[in-house]
Amino acid sequence: MKITFILPAIGKIPGKKYIKSWQVMEPLPIMTMKALTPPQFETEFFDDRIELIDYNTKTDLVAISCETYTAKRSYLIAERFQARGIPVVMGGYHPTLMPEEVAEHADAILIGNAERVWPTLLEDVRTKTLKKVYQGTPGFSNALPDRSILAGKKYSGIGLVETGRGCSFNCDFCAITRYYSRCYIPRDIPQVVADVRRSGRKMFFFVDDNVVAQQTYAIELCKALAPLKIKWSGQGSLTMARNPELLKWMKKSGCDVILIGFESLDEANLRQMKKTWMLNLGDRDELVRRIHDAGISIYSTFVFGHDNDTPDTFKQALDFSIKHGFFYAAFNHITPFPATPLYEQLKAENRLLTEKWWLDSNYRYGTLPFHPRKMTYEEVTEHCAQARRDFYKYSSIFKRLGSLLTRNWSPILAYIFFHSNALVQEEIDIRLKLPMGLNLDELPK
Repeated sequence: MKITFILPAIGKIPGKKYIKSWQVMEPLPIMTMKALTPPQFETEFFDDRIELIDYNTKTDLVAISCETYTAKRSYLIAERFQARGIPVVMGGYHPTLMPEEVAEHADAILIGNAERVWPTLLEDVRTKTLKKVYQGTPGFSNALPDRSILAGKKYSGIGLVETGRGCSFNCDFCAITRYYSRCYIPRDIPQVVADVRRSGRKMFFFVDDNVVAQQTYAIELCKALAPLKIKWSGQGSLTMARNPELLKWMKKSGCDVILIGFESLDEANLRQMKKTWMLNLGDRDELVRRIHDAGISIYSTFVFGHDNDTPDTFKQALDFSIKHGFFYAAFNHITPFPATPLYEQLKAENRLLTEKWWLDSNYRYGTLPFHPRKMTYEEVTEHCAQARRDFYKYSSIFKRLGSLLTRNWSPILAYIFFHSNALVQEEIDIRLKLPMGLNLDELPK
């Protein structure tokens, strides 16, 4: 029997080329699913981000990795295969958060983590007893991601590795904590080390939502990674700045850049998003300096659209990011993902542009999908884009390059910094207002 895995794109811009494959990171969920698939099943994979899907392929099951931003596209893809009588199963965070909606478009849905239920689902496919719902449970298996399914495709040279799942915080906009219930599940350290070794890569991004969620674990993990002589980046909370031992071992293990979600510099906004713990850490500027003094650069992220946001809020975040010479910075609108407290609040207040904005044919990627308090949604969208333009203009890039070389004299890292910052500059307006769902390249000529 044959299983066809598909990773949908968000959408495509008419007249624009596909995303260059070397700019796209390898799809970790697909590699994990391949590892969980028994060897008697033949597999193939279509990455909708970089190639066309063969809708005429001979297969017994189509498995689609579905997220909120790709839900509309996922449903359109599913229709094409279902029209041929081929069953479709969907898994990912969107089916986990919106099972009833997704079940209308799939023959089966997989809720939660797949590790413990995927073999059962495949056996049901083989015996033609496929059920409508398969309920996974949080946790890891011992299977290492199988990169053989990526054969013939070229991706970024950065390897993706999981070191844990979930987060101990409870931010109102976060979809992750809705499933993991403020629980962080660390992966066995020998498994992480084996995964890194098996990948054959030397540069990694650890995909955890908070790689320092359990700081004792994080230190032990870094000690195990240090002998491998790798370079890595990941996502973590500003709490790391209060632990000198953790910062020391992060650097020794090869951490050059860490993504930190500052989200907002406004106290009222932080309280609204239930991120009050940020207010209790101490002086923000001093915490940033501690991380930089450890030789670790910061990728700062901010989200806008909260009730206290004004044009000045954007300027404060931009000035803060340039002042500290951050490696990267993201200035994005807040996204009300379904089933989150933020979404439910906006829905109750009748502030969503449309209840299911991710399916709205008029919605465009990068556009705020609700009415903020003190600005229009168009103003928030444009201010986000302008902040990106200002941060990634060449005068800012050169200024921040000087800061980088002061804290971390590495010609290789400096080259990566300059090249990647210039690339982001080129893509700011290309990705803004991307149409979601339909792949316009597939329309009849």
